[in-house]
Amino acid sequence: MSSLADVHLIDAVRTVFGKNRGALSGIRTDDLAALPIQELVARHPALDPTSGEGLEIDDVYYGNTNGAGEENRNVARMAALLAGLPVTVPGVTVNRLCASGGEAVVQASRAVATGDADLVIAGGVEGMSRAPFVLPRPDEALPRSMELHQTTVGWRLVNPRFPDEWTRSLGESAQRVAEEKGIGRAEQDEWAARSHQLVAAAYDQGRHEGFVMPLNEVQQDETLRRDSTPHSLGALRPAFTADGAVTAGNSSPISDGALAALVGTRAVAERMEVEPLARIVGSATVGVSPERFAVAPVPAIAKLLKRAGLSHQDIDLWEINEAFAAMVLSTLDELPEVDRERVNVNGGAIAIGHPLGASAPRVIVDLARELRRRGGGVGVAAACIGVGLGQAVLVRVD
Repeated sequence: MSSLADVHLIDAVRTVFGKNRGALSGIRTDDLAALPIQELVARHPALDPTSGEGLEIDDVYYGNTNGAGEENRNVARMAALLAGLPVTVPGVTVNRLCASGGEAVVQASRAVATGDADLVIAGGVEGMSRAPFVLPRPDEALPRSMELHQTTVGWRLVNPRFPDEWTRSLGESAQRVAEEKGIGRAEQDEWAARSHQLVAAAYDQGRHEGFVMPLNEVQQDETLRRDSTPHSLGALRPAFTADGAVTAGNSSPISDGALAALVGTRAVAERMEVEPLARIVGSATVGVSPERFAVAPVPAIAKLLKRAGLSHQDIDLWEINEAFAAMVLSTLDELPEVDRERVNVNGGAIAIGHPLGASAPRVIVDLARELRRRGGGVGVAAACIGVGLGQAVLVRVD
């Protein structure tokens, strides 16, 4: 039997993240999900299923949020088959909205920790450009009219029993929390510009080499805007309310992308002749009132650190998924112990993109890779989640 002390993030690869209706939008979502799995198998001969001596992959855990289009029939299983894994490799798709892929990593880690698996592929996918419209089944036999609903992002087919404040758009909800805290437009645009600048610097310095795979001649994430400044972002109109501070420029964009990671024991990594990226030490998930999802990472982090017997001062680096600048800044407002210079040091989702199912594992892997680049340490990767959830994952590089 294994334990959390022997759960390793062995390797990971993701596609470039594409912009809405951009270079990746011509790829079926299930095909997109298969691409990083294929890349992992190609770079590690010990995984080659055709050799007859390849390591057995016990399962595939994939996160996916929308699940309404081409990925609708258990995309983890579909991706495994499309990637050419043996038909004996199972797959399960999990949905925790914006932390779906993070939940996939967590569940894979638990399987390894309990001894139910030695090697698992975990990750996520979202083809937001290809999210279909849906037509709800009518209550009456001969309806006079029928309304299409989008499935790209946010609420759809809302249950009328929910309070109105629970089902506001995520952008408006994040904006209201930021307003309570006095976090204005200038601060949000400054954080967004920082994200673009840091992502550009990370690419220029080669920090994503071996992790980000180009697709369709796209070498870097399509939503990266190298010329973004607080001034240029300040010219954009509010996106959710007429006089609000949240804009398309200080929000994460609709994106397409996929990520796959290998989670397994140290013994498996040694057989693969690979030095793991990090150990996955623990996780915590919490619920808050849905309209306050923007600060849900705060209790998730508190729960995680308490379980681990750590304080904020023990954490070397932080990754907080940038759904909105308003959301990150609201979270940090409630975490005054956190040095902002140690948060998202290579930028975040405002510049990289936010393909929902692939976003949370991206922050986990980015954190692990940066800790390893710096020679080791402890880090926390956190994400806000729609409908009032928060998740935090603890990683360690020895």
